[in-house]
Amino acid sequence: MDAAAALREALLDKLINRTWRPGQRLPTERSLGEQFGLSRSTVRRALQDLKRQRLITQTVGSGTYVAPRADQVLAELQRRQAGEATSPAELMAARLVLEPALIDMVIGNATPADFARMEECNDRAEAATTLEEFERWDAALHEAIADAAHNRFISSVFRLMNEVRAQGEWGVLKRRSATPERRAEYQREHRALVAALRERDAERARALCREHLVHVRTSMLGY
Repeated sequence: MDAAAALREALLDKLINRTWRPGQRLPTERSLGEQFGLSRSTVRRALQDLKRQRLITQTVGSGTYVAPRADQVLAELQRRQAGEATSPAELMAARLVLEPALIDMVIGNATPADFARMEECNDRAEAATTLEEFERWDAALHEAIADAAHNRFISSVFRLMNEVRAQGEWGVLKRRSATPERRAEYQREHRALVAALRERDAERARALCREHLVHVRTSMLGY
């Protein structure tokens, strides 16, 4: 890691731990250079990186400030980094815990509009002409089920999980395992799960959800 990158990470830590808060003025380039033993040009490069990430703002004659929306930008950055660091095996382990546990909330809160969205996802997945399109609507179905719990925190977690599913490693494993026959099995499992949710049959829906996820895990990861 070069000096500018190392300084950027040090400054980023101060933003993450809220030593510096939105609107707060940062030390001058000269002061930062003296503090870290770096030239002003190196400090300037590190600050430019943070500015490109929309974490700081700079005004000529006034100084450098933490951007008003820095907290939101940091949250998105950390969410993306967490997703990039998550393996398919870790994702499947999390899904096996979380998705069956949501069933009671979904059954208690789902509306006709939620079920219509689930059915649309199934229709689109079954009509998909490519694996990539099928995978997109497969992910959309599981997200629609999570959204039917009507809990914003849960919805945000499932959006993160779908970001992990969009990564290359997951895609490679899915392409290796998703034969036409297996895809048809997934589609039948999706239809059965949505039917159980619509019928408000929690026990059956939980069992179908877990069976489907185990099927996916076995197909992709071999256990």
